[in-house]
Amino acid sequence: MSTPAAKPMRVQVEDYIFSLQDQIVSAFETLDPASPKFKRDSWVRTQGGKGQSCVFACPTDDPSIVHDSILEKAGVNTSVVHGVLPPAAIKQMRADHTSMPLPDRPEGLPFFAAGISLVIHPSNPHAPTVHANYRYFEITEPVEEDRPASEQPRLLAWWFGGGCDLTPSYLYEEDALHFHTTIKNACDKHGRQLYPSLKKWCDEYFYIPHRNESRGIGGIFFDDLNEGPHARLNSPNSSDPTPRPTSPAEIFSLIRDLGNAFIPSYLPILKVRSSLSFTPAQRRWQLLRRGRYVEFNLVYDRGTKFGLMTPGARIESILMSLPETARWEYMSEMGEEGTEEAKLVEVLKKPREWV
Repeated sequence: MSTPAAKPMRVQVEDYIFSLQDQIVSAFETLDPASPKFKRDSWVRTQGGKGQSCVFACPTDDPSIVHDSILEKAGVNTSVVHGVLPPAAIKQMRADHTSMPLPDRPEGLPFFAAGISLVIHPSNPHAPTVHANYRYFEITEPVEEDRPASEQPRLLAWWFGGGCDLTPSYLYEEDALHFHTTIKNACDKHGRQLYPSLKKWCDEYFYIPHRNESRGIGGIFFDDLNEGPHARLNSPNSSDPTPRPTSPAEIFSLIRDLGNAFIPSYLPILKVRSSLSFTPAQRRWQLLRRGRYVEFNLVYDRGTKFGLMTPGARIESILMSLPETARWEYMSEMGEEGTEEAKLVEVLKKPREWV
């Protein structure tokens, strides 16, 4: 008796991200049942694909009303899209993914991308912002006109990417320890070298050069995980006693464990910190830190830049990561040595090993 064929990786990833999105949104709504529900916006991409943006925002009809919601703005988005990458996007992708050279095709290259991306901006300055993103990408040969419909086009490249990171306004070392420990435990199931390598990559990626500081206190970041050699990780034939995952099934298992670790890594922190009282000065500092968040996302973030280059991109969903309110001050005195704010700045200037 023959065993049923496994679902294509495209389908497995799609099923998982929609399920994870529902779990995460439901967890936030359960944590704060008195607040408005997330707006669930299902959409279809004209050029091919679909997705759902789940967005939370407090009502703004009357700015004089102070809302007690745990969250100020949040988005948990999924997208499953396909189509043709234009030459400009291929050029950007070639620069971002040097380990997977792609051919020049003036007509573009077919692609498939599926992922979940979330950013949570809490109301309370003591509660940290969090970001997570997990994605799967394929690039194939152009489909020939005489190709049978049942025949799949040849894969030119495939990879997984993603990560998660914490961005507090005030440093609570126990929160950093909890967040990093939870993520490390998920990584360790798939090789003990993963967490330190991906944590270092995160510290380097979420860096704001013109400010000489990190965006937050780190987490993990990775890209280009596939079966081939990797510039930042050991090779598939390495003598490392705990080699990294390389097959699609192995890497997808890592992705699932990391995705499933999001709720236990963050919600306990959010629940505790959202109950603390805060001052107008602490709110001001929170808005200044959010300004730095905006600077990174609009100037340096590869995902934002790639999304804006993609034909038919949903701009509202791409810019979902930006906070509802932020602040910039000329030569602000906040964060000077000897203050609570300075404790955070010190870690942003010199990233720390938390676990």
